[in-house]
Amino acid sequence: MIVAAYDEAVAAGAQVVVFSELTVTGYPPEDLLLKPAFVEGAAAALERIAGHTGSVPAVVGFPEGTGLDGPVRLWNSAALCSQGHVWGVFRKHLLPNYAVFDEQRYFVPGTEAGPLLQVGDVRVGVSICEDLWGPPRTADAAADDGGLPSIVGGEADTSPALAQVAMGAQLLVNLNGSPYRRGKQADREAVARTRAAALGVPVVYVNQVGGQDELVFDGNSFVTDAGGNVVCRLPAFVEQVAVCDVAVPASPDAAGPAGSRDTERGGAAALRSSRAGGAAHHVVTPMLDPLEEVWQALVVATRDYVRKNGFSDVAVGLSGGIDSSAVAAIAADALGPQHVHGVSMPSRYSSDGSRTDAAQLAANLGIDFRTVPIEPAHAALAGMLDTQAGGADPASGPAGDPAADPAELAAADLTDQNIQSRIRGVLLMALSNRHGWLVLTTGNKTETSVGYTTLYGDTAGAYAVIRDVPKLLVYELCEWRNRQGDGERIPHASLTKPPSAELRPDQRDDQSLPPYELLDPLVEAYVEGDLSAAEMLEQPELLDQYGADPDVVHRITRLVDIAEYKRRQSPPGPRITAKSFGKDRRMPITNFFR
Repeated sequence: MIVAAYDEAVAAGAQVVVFSELTVTGYPPEDLLLKPAFVEGAAAALERIAGHTGSVPAVVGFPEGTGLDGPVRLWNSAALCSQGHVWGVFRKHLLPNYAVFDEQRYFVPGTEAGPLLQVGDVRVGVSICEDLWGPPRTADAAADDGGLPSIVGGEADTSPALAQVAMGAQLLVNLNGSPYRRGKQADREAVARTRAAALGVPVVYVNQVGGQDELVFDGNSFVTDAGGNVVCRLPAFVEQVAVCDVAVPASPDAAGPAGSRDTERGGAAALRSSRAGGAAHHVVTPMLDPLEEVWQALVVATRDYVRKNGFSDVAVGLSGGIDSSAVAAIAADALGPQHVHGVSMPSRYSSDGSRTDAAQLAANLGIDFRTVPIEPAHAALAGMLDTQAGGADPASGPAGDPAADPAELAAADLTDQNIQSRIRGVLLMALSNRHGWLVLTTGNKTETSVGYTTLYGDTAGAYAVIRDVPKLLVYELCEWRNRQGDGERIPHASLTKPPSAELRPDQRDDQSLPPYELLDPLVEAYVEGDLSAAEMLEQPELLDQYGADPDVVHRITRLVDIAEYKRRQSPPGPRITAKSFGKDRRMPITNFFR
C-alpha cells in the first residue's frame, strides 16, 4: 500500500511523499513492539520501501531500534528515504502517555530537531504527532485550542518545530496516528493554525485512516498556509489522494518564494515544491455534520473490525428497540445489507409491537431476518433451576403468595430476567459457530456504565458497536440516519416507545434507572469528567439542571463502580468520546473509594 501510494503521488507530480505515524506497522502496534521479530520485520519492510524510492523523497513512519539494552529499546521514527536508501531519520520527541496512549511503554524520546528535508530550494521540518502540540499533557485536551496559544514560544513550549524553523525550515510536516473522538478535528486545526501563524510557515498534517480494535482513525488530513488558514482538507474516514499547492516563505538563500504540494491517501501525503504562481488545487472538504461524523466513525470501525479479522457477515439480536436498531443500521451501512443477519428471539414477555418493529427494521434495511422463540429454553431452564433452588417461576409462582419473602421474590425475578438474556446470547453464539458470523452486541454507553446489561447475555459477542455512545445520542443518530434521503431505516415506533428490556411484564427502563435525560449527564460527569460523587454534589448547576438529588448521584456512581467487572469481560467497541471504557479508563474492580 505504501509503495502504491508513493507511485500514485509521484505520478501526480509530487516531489516529496509523506506517510502517517508508524505507517509501516500501523498505529498502535501495542506489545507487538516488544517482539524483536516484529521490529526486525518492520525494518525489512522499510528497506524494501526505501529501495523503491527514486529522486522523489518519501517520509515513512516506522519503529526504530535504538541498539540499547533495557526494557524500552525503540524510537518512534520517521525515515527520510530517496534514491533507494534511508539517508536520515527524525525521532519523535514528545511521547504521549495519557488517555489511550502508552508510548513511554515502548519508546524513548528523540532529542534532535533535524535533519531537515531539502526539497528543491525548500527546507522541510519533519515531526510526529504530539511534537506539533509541544507542551507536555496528561490528558487529551478538551479546549478547542488545547491551551496552546498561551504557551507558544514560551518557556513551556517544547515542540521541536521551534528549533526546526530556527534551523531554516520553511514548511512543517507532521505525521499522525491521531484517533478519533467527537470534536477532535477542531482541536487539531486550532493547534496547527496557531503553530503556522506563530512561526510564519505552513503546516501539513497527515493522519491515519481506519479502524483498529477500540480506536478508529478519521484521517481529516489538512494543510494550513503560513498565516494559519486551512487551504486543504481531505474527507473524513476516506482514503484519498489529493493535491494542494501552498506558498512557503522564501529562505534567505532562496532565489524566490516556493510552494508545496500535498497529496494524500489513507494518511499518506505528498508535497511538491514549486514556484509561486503555479496551479493551485485547493481541496477544502467541509467538516462533517457532528452526527454524521459519529455515524461514519462507527461504520468505519465496524467495517474494519469485521473484515480485517477475516469475517464477512455479522449477526445482531433484534428486539425492536432503539439500540439493536442502531447497531443493525450501522452494520448494514458498513458491510452491505446482504452481510447482516437479524435474529428476533421473542419471549413470553415480548410485545407484539416489538416483534413487528424488529421485522419492519429488517425490511427497511434489506437484511436477513429470522425468528427463534426462546420460550422452550426459558421454561426448561426455569424449571431446572426451581428444582435446585426450591423456588418457582416468578411469572406464575410466589408473586401471588402473601407470605413470600420480598427479597426472595426480587432475586427470583432478576434471575429469571438474566436467564432470558443468556439464552439469547447462547443462541447468537450458536449461530455464529454454525454460520461463521461475527456477533455484534447492542449495549450503549449509558447502560454499560451502570451495569444495565447481563453478563454472558446481551454482552455476549465479538464487537460492541455503540459501547461508547450515550443513550440519548443513540436516538439522535437514528433520527439523523432516517433523514438521509434513502427512506426510513429505523421504524418510527422504535424511536418513540419507552425503552424496555421486556424481561418481565410491563417493564420499562425508568423503573430501574433514572430517566436518560438525567442519567446521561450524570454518567458523563462521573466517567468522562472524573468527578467524584462529592464533587458532583458541589455543582448546583448539574443537579438543578437535571433534577438530580444526592441519593440519585450516590446510587449512580455506585452502579458505575460495581459494574467494572462486567466491562472487563465485555467485547471491545469503538471510542467516540473523550473517555471510553477500556484503554481510556482503567479502574480497579476491587475499589472502595467513593
